[in-house]
Amino acid sequence: MPCPRLIFSVPISPSLRRYRPSLSLFSFPFPSSISTPSPTTRSPPRRAFSIMANSHHDLFDYTSGRWIYNDALRHAERRRVFNVDGLCQLAAESVNRSPDDIVNFEKFAEGGFNRIFLITLRGGFQMIARIPYPVTVPNYHAVASEVATMSFLRSCIWLLAYPDNVAETEFVFMEFVGGIKLSNVWPDFGEKEIIQVLRQIVELESKIMSISFPAGGSLYYAKDLEKLGGRPGIPLADEQFCVGPDVRLPLWFGRRSQLDVDRGPYESVEAALVSGARKELAYLEQFGQPLLPFQRNLNRYLLIAPSLVPRDPALCHFRIRHPDLQQNNIIVSRSPDSKWRVVALLDWQHASILPPLLSAGIPERLQNYNDSISQSMTRPSLPQNFEQLDKREQSRAKELYYDRLTHYHYVKHTEEHNDLHYAALTDPVGMLRRRLFYHASAPWEGETLALKVDLIEATENWETLTGGGASCPISFDPKDVRETMKLDEVQRGADEALEGLRNGISFGPEGWVSSKDYEEVVARSKLVKEQVLAAAELGGEAAEIAVHWPLDDMDEEIYA
Repeated sequence: MPCPRLIFSVPISPSLRRYRPSLSLFSFPFPSSISTPSPTTRSPPRRAFSIMANSHHDLFDYTSGRWIYNDALRHAERRRVFNVDGLCQLAAESVNRSPDDIVNFEKFAEGGFNRIFLITLRGGFQMIARIPYPVTVPNYHAVASEVATMSFLRSCIWLLAYPDNVAETEFVFMEFVGGIKLSNVWPDFGEKEIIQVLRQIVELESKIMSISFPAGGSLYYAKDLEKLGGRPGIPLADEQFCVGPDVRLPLWFGRRSQLDVDRGPYESVEAALVSGARKELAYLEQFGQPLLPFQRNLNRYLLIAPSLVPRDPALCHFRIRHPDLQQNNIIVSRSPDSKWRVVALLDWQHASILPPLLSAGIPERLQNYNDSISQSMTRPSLPQNFEQLDKREQSRAKELYYDRLTHYHYVKHTEEHNDLHYAALTDPVGMLRRRLFYHASAPWEGETLALKVDLIEATENWETLTGGGASCPISFDPKDVRETMKLDEVQRGADEALEGLRNGISFGPEGWVSSKDYEEVVARSKLVKEQVLAAAELGGEAAEIAVHWPLDDMDEEIYA
């Protein structure tokens, strides 16, 4: 089946976004001998997948890396056995070829949610087979929604199948798109290349966000949603598509997938605002423990949620955004004039249709909010004494400069090319509104501090947040506010300590490291733990830190 090369294709996810409980509220007394590796490039890319050698025995298992905690569990979650011959048969039939025409079948990549196989046929034609891990949720909804989203955005994808087939697994077949990940070349970009590529990214975002939808949730083929059952979807003008349940991971994580709760489609902004909090309340009632403080804060959020709808109607129209726009999910190629061109956006899994008031924001890997220069949108520059700095200091100065440059030009291009997103970004209370929504929707991780801090801030900025009118329906005792803010300060210190631990030991999200570095990183982790516990003996905190050490294996069932 011939298929044109189009912009949106082969989705690959960066990491399986599992939730892990927050650290206990104490700081780690790091010995002065522990230091972070000196940076050699700016913003080292986090690998979304690894190119694999062709090896039949590892087709079913995850082999791209390991985890320094709960390694066995992470591998078990990603093991998927399927019928290789059956999959090859279906692949060949999908392009009107014989299975005998397949000359190579290899594991090509492993992402956070899927295993990717490259299939090569005689004549050089190549295609992708993508199989989700067993742990990927929400099972069929996630795959069906992503297929519809890519097709709606004119991607080349020609077959989705559920497990009842000769391959004995669900899968997606799609076109193989050439090019390289932006993360592979991003560290070598200069200012000119960064600005050029950011402009293209923002222009693509603007085109996508210009599409208005009749409701919120996620996108499906109407025929697929009908097979999945449940609440009927809301049709688009092209009636082969519809808006159905929201596939954002927090709504389905762990045992939440068993809940019979409203996940959309949302026919109003208020419905979108409250769905996550109501889901979490249902989870706590069905699977939880005595968690009154968290439930109380969720109920407080539900009381103020109707007032969070802004008066600007443009911010309330339902739009779709890429769920994880970062360098690993952007494919680029170099044109004959040596300019870099964005040719594909990957990983549309868990894409959601929400109003910009909730979905706006600088993509996580492009923002630099923790820096005052970036917050003030001051045009960045290298320090005046740059030439007098030593090589280590110059490397750090360049890294900071390029982080600021990326943040600055993403916002400036958005201002020029995407009025809707820029309006949401510059809304004075937009970030507070989104934090409230996010923290009320997020799965419980052992504490409720972040949501409570947001609620207190909402009460203190009620008139600005709501535009005046009705009085705030919630309140906090002044003593409670003081104690909460002190606790938040301690928690921030613990979070900074964990980030320092991560940088010092050099591991990625969830403790992921490449297979070749695993033994070295584990040894480094053990050494750091020994040093921290030795230093903590002086303050009598060693026993508590040992119990709560964040890089030890743990039982995750309580948080599922």
